[in-house]
Amino acid sequence: MLVLTTAQIEGWIAGVFWPFLRIGACLMVAPVFGAQYVTPRIRIVLAGALTLMALPLLPPPPVFPVLSADGIVTTIQQLLIGVALGFLLQLMFDALTLGGQILANGMGLEFAYNLDPLRGVQAPTLGQFYSLIGTLVFLALDGHVALIETLVESFRGLPVGPVGLSPAELHQMANWGGQLFAGALRVALPGMTALLVVNLAFGVTSRAAPALNLFAVGFPITLVFGLVIVLLSLPVLQGVVRGLIDGAFLFMRALTGG
Repeated sequence: MLVLTTAQIEGWIAGVFWPFLRIGACLMVAPVFGAQYVTPRIRIVLAGALTLMALPLLPPPPVFPVLSADGIVTTIQQLLIGVALGFLLQLMFDALTLGGQILANGMGLEFAYNLDPLRGVQAPTLGQFYSLIGTLVFLALDGHVALIETLVESFRGLPVGPVGLSPAELHQMANWGGQLFAGALRVALPGMTALLVVNLAFGVTSRAAPALNLFAVGFPITLVFGLVIVLLSLPVLQGVVRGLIDGAFLFMRALTGG
């Protein structure tokens, strides 16, 4: 006759529950997985499936009960680690959106907004375009597979337990937020430099022909030049996106000791 004790049942629950929290929290905010069109039910099912597949690769779970003081702290730590990993990668996609918005402001598309299918909110059209390109590059490079691999490896550097991210690591995450603006500058800088040359040409024209209405002539010319610049910068954008994604994964692995 099979006899199960309370300690054994709690151990089995803890071995599945805490890894599920970390993986599920990451998928809730990570790019692609955390998109608006992916329903919470699908994310939960996917997190459960990934947890069951990753269980043989994970270190042994702690022995204290789930509802103890250490268990509650461990639960909070797993949620924090999962959200942190997903958020760090999501910042790079937000850098693409911000870079597109900066470039749109320079070419006269600052009022062109559209519904972002990834988040379900209004976003600049050019920023949304860059974000979609980043998503396609992310999937083409198997970034979703690398994210799952990083999640599983995080259990080795940061095993399940009441000890999680240290204050120094949280400070590093706060400093990493500056990559949002640095990445946006890398995306928008080539186009903004070309538009600066166009605006300087308009300045020279206004000095040579003061009677010319530059507001009526300059806007369509700037818009056309801006669209041509966006088209010509697409090959360069792919390398920028790859650099942002690689940098995010390197930082995530360094943060978790992977």
